[in-house]
Amino acid sequence: MNHSILIGNLGDDPKSYFTPDGVQIVTFDLAFRSGKDKTSWIRISCFKKTAELAIKYLHKGARVGVDGRLDQTKWTGEDNQPRSSFRIIANQIDFIKTDGRGFEENQKPEDVPAQHDDDMPF
Repeated sequence: MNHSILIGNLGDDPKSYFTPDGVQIVTFDLAFRSGKDKTSWIRISCFKKTAELAIKYLHKGARVGVDGRLDQTKWTGEDNQPRSSFRIIANQIDFIKTDGRGFEENQKPEDVPAQHDDDMPF
């Protein structure tokens, strides 16, 4: 089973790009508490409808809940040493606190339906 749930704050505004097939990918770094006095960071990747919502509504400092799966990427660095990194591929993002960016007048984050993207483009 591979299931991850994190609550944290965005370290910067989300970044958007597209695959050669035209699939939108949105990424952002999430700071979360990993101990009493320790903050850790992990990259979050979103696809499809979740990506559309993330780029429209999220911003640096926004507090979100992310539900997804852990993914590892491995490569060889310029120094020929093996490297790896982890990310969460988001299936759902819950808006906990935002500055209201992207929302219509009188619309609240809880009014945006949660999206479940179980069909990743790879």
